[in-house]
Amino acid sequence: MNYILFDGPARNALLPFTFTRPVADILIGIMTIRQKWEMHLGSTTTTLTEEYLSDKYPMVELEENVMINASFLPNAVLVEMISNLEANQVIFRGEDVVAFYTDENQEEVNFGSYEIIEYNDDCLTVMHTWDIFSKNDAAIREDFEFLTVDRKSKPIPKSVNVLGHENIFIEEGAKLEFVTLNATSGPIYIGKDTEIMEGSVIRGPFALCEGAVVKMAAKIYGATTVGPHSRIGGEVNNSVISAYSNKGHDGFLGNSVLGEWCNIGADSNNSNLKNNYEEVKLWSYETEGFAKTGLQFCGLMMGDHSKCGINTMFNTGTVVGVSTNIFGSGFPRNFVPSFSWGGASGFSTYITKKAFETARIVMSRRNVDFDEKEAAILEHVFEESKKWRKE
Repeated sequence: MNYILFDGPARNALLPFTFTRPVADILIGIMTIRQKWEMHLGSTTTTLTEEYLSDKYPMVELEENVMINASFLPNAVLVEMISNLEANQVIFRGEDVVAFYTDENQEEVNFGSYEIIEYNDDCLTVMHTWDIFSKNDAAIREDFEFLTVDRKSKPIPKSVNVLGHENIFIEEGAKLEFVTLNATSGPIYIGKDTEIMEGSVIRGPFALCEGAVVKMAAKIYGATTVGPHSRIGGEVNNSVISAYSNKGHDGFLGNSVLGEWCNIGADSNNSNLKNNYEEVKLWSYETEGFAKTGLQFCGLMMGDHSKCGINTMFNTGTVVGVSTNIFGSGFPRNFVPSFSWGGASGFSTYITKKAFETARIVMSRRNVDFDEKEAAILEHVFEESKKWRKE
């Protein structure tokens, strides 16, 4: 069967992360949503997403297709229901379309002629940016169980101080000596070719994805995910760091999400709790105002290719767009539009020529090309975000 993951109505609520990727390619738990579906289904997938993303993330549409809402994370019951779908059947959970089997062009689907199947069980969904970190605990546990079943971990080195060894899984090529792992409060997954340097203290749930590094004497609280080829240090709590991003030095990052190719300068900190302990509000790209999150703890949401200088301070509930460069003393405002350059004293436009030069250098250091597809996506984001910049 041909499986297609579609963005669904939550796409705009997941900006700035979905400026540069489909919903399916958001990292939560140990894998991206796409990787989870492909492993559960035993099949590759393609994507129905925004037109400007389609060159990098194309859709392969055949005569018969199963469309899956990428905001829903797979579980055994849901995967079985989707695998058993027949033509002109649709699965609903409440008012949300979860999946449907169609032989129609996607612009012409009319569910009025479909047989409706109700899905009423619990499942993880990613409908808001803050879901990425607030549901990361459950996502790590589900991925850990799925990835490690009937598999044997590489041995834990003798120098490692360990609690809950049965909840620790180490992949081939991982390096760790003289560190403390406490998996009594949740599983710890240490991916292929990773490194945890000496003196680090890690409490689960925790996921260190392939090629990632934990710097010396880091303090990591669950539920935290470090994406492929990323590096973290200092103090990190309940955060998701996407692929190829760095928070390599001292400073606090909590209840936060970083996109890809981000860099957090040394001794930078974010607040994750308001001084009056009130509910945190986050900038909403849908309403173009600040929206309630229902959370007391909520930190920094930073889009791809964004960076901050040393000693940067972020207020509780700060949203930073794509390809921004933040520096200087004081607290920048709680919403920093994409392609902004500056800090608390004010921002100017970070022109694409300069931004692309930096992206090209940064990506080449990891042997990744900054190609025309990437440039075209960022050009689109630059134009789309003009209305929020004061130019």
